[in-house]
Amino acid sequence: MTRDFVIRRAVPEDLPELVRLCAEHAEFEQAAYSPHGKAERLKAHLFGKTPACFCLVAEMDAVLSGYATYSKEFSTWDAGFYIHMDCLFLRPHARGLGLGEHLIKQIKQEARSLGCQLIQWQTPKFNTRAIKFYKRIGAMEKEKMRFFLTVE
Repeated sequence: MTRDFVIRRAVPEDLPELVRLCAEHAEFEQAAYSPHGKAERLKAHLFGKTPACFCLVAEMDAVLSGYATYSKEFSTWDAGFYIHMDCLFLRPHARGLGLGEHLIKQIKQEARSLGCQLIQWQTPKFNTRAIKFYKRIGAMEKEKMRFFLTVE
């Protein structure tokens, strides 16, 4: 059965479901997540006068089934800008249907419009299905460790 889907920019009305998607994403990546205050902060960062990042949603059968967030960043080594894709997540029922590829294509279009020639992201090593997908679409990997430092 073919399902109808649309990739579109998130709107403020999506925030409650977007927070639920973020919680599911964190659970999938075996990470802690608290929804407390997230909708308000996401609203400010996604829909404020100067958005810090952008969010696309994958809507399937009129239900949000996934999302991707990205921002324009600067690389000193390249002396230029690139797109950092912070998140890409699809609910289990929406995987393997082409939605991830459509989300990436939309981000590539946005990158071109912003003058960026590169998109960067990361995924946990255990996410073998995503790694296989990323390699299939032509992405290359670079081994690095990610560090976190709390600012008090």
